[in-house]
Amino acid sequence: MRFRALRFPAPRFPALRFLGLAAVLIVLAGCAAGNGTYSPGDTAGFFTGIWHGWIAPFALVGHVFDGDIRIYEPNNDGIWYDVGFYVAVISGFGSLSLRRTSKRQRRNVRDDDRRGQHS
Repeated sequence: MRFRALRFPAPRFPALRFLGLAAVLIVLAGCAAGNGTYSPGDTAGFFTGIWHGWIAPFALVGHVFDGDIRIYEPNNDGIWYDVGFYVAVISGFGSLSLRRTSKRQRRNVRDDDRRGQHS
């Protein structure tokens, strides 16, 4: 079997795509942890932990450029914020690679099943 090089079309509006990406990143940075929304009397809970876990990679990039952007909310209600944060980090990004298999791997599994060779 011969493989061809993939050819991608040139983007039609690269400036518009860049502006759209910048707008999304600004919105995500506005929802980042440690932005003064929560206080010791009004703490972040489970669902806020989930949100901060999902945006943690974006907050990390923002933290590189602006030290005021935090990855983790210091004013939280303890274990439930932590559980939400870690569940979102693990399930939001780590589990994506667990489902991915190449076409060759899927084909080999199907061929083995047809031959009756289960591993």
